[in-house]
Amino acid sequence: MSFSGKVKEELAQQTSGSRAAWQAELAALVTFCSFRDIRQDSDIGVYGRPQETASGVTGSVVLLAEQRGTAERFRMLTRRLYGNEAADEVKLLRTGRKKQYAVTSGAGPELQALRADLTVPAEAAGMKPVPWPERPVLRRENCRRAFLRGLFLASGSMSDPERSYHFELICTDAARAEQVQLLLQSLEVDSRLTVRRGQTIVYVKESDRIGRLLGLMDARLALLEYENIRILREMRGNINRQVNCETANISKTANAAAQQIEDIRYIESRIGLSELTNGLDEMAAVRLQYPTATLKELGSYLDPPIGKSGVNHRLRKLSEIAEHLRGN
Repeated sequence: MSFSGKVKEELAQQTSGSRAAWQAELAALVTFCSFRDIRQDSDIGVYGRPQETASGVTGSVVLLAEQRGTAERFRMLTRRLYGNEAADEVKLLRTGRKKQYAVTSGAGPELQALRADLTVPAEAAGMKPVPWPERPVLRRENCRRAFLRGLFLASGSMSDPERSYHFELICTDAARAEQVQLLLQSLEVDSRLTVRRGQTIVYVKESDRIGRLLGLMDARLALLEYENIRILREMRGNINRQVNCETANISKTANAAAQQIEDIRYIESRIGLSELTNGLDEMAAVRLQYPTATLKELGSYLDPPIGKSGVNHRLRKLSEIAEHLRGN
């Protein structure tokens, strides 16, 4: 199972929460899952039949989800809020290779009301729609967190943290995506928008923000696994950076030593090392004797010993002499 699937499985099995939080989570499911009124869609009759009462046909609806856990969650929340008979068993539907899970509910008016409360109306007379965090169903923080949980179950996904950090929520239109972005901002999570195949995607790529999102959804087990993976990735990254840095330093030192030895050999072939003064002859001899030694080690081999800066100064002088001889 993918990491995203594990997160959804954990979220679908949660049982705690207040009635207001359940309503908020259910509002996310009916807003972002495929959700139809049986009376308005004749094709939906194959998934469930409206219940007959003395006053006629009730407002039965059906919810379609790609994951069984999402459909089971919808059924559980509907029954807790509106009674044990409010939703039927989850049914598996197949259309060619596509697989969906359907739940028929008789609590149509109640669910339609939840969905209508979050409907983004077209702008009229220059007025913008009321932000979701200010709507009654999402005014409390615990309700916004529950809504985020339902939203992820309905249209969310995230990549395996072993490979990359990416969390996204798929919206059918830009207006709804902007409302989701406002909701995340109210929970102190910044996100960005992009368009893919005609749908607007709200996404987060920062690893610490993704960890916060898992915590907000109460996916505690997934959060622990995620943080363990993140720590290991950071440790491996730090080790790789240190190894690369040390390798680069070794390579730089080796190249510099090779150039120094080449300069000294050239001086020796042209004028001889005995013509050098001011300790340069001793420096040249020590460098030839210890071709892989560091500057500090070279300084300790001289008599009297000198520091790294002194060694570096003498080697630069030898290089200048070699360049001068090559010029002549």
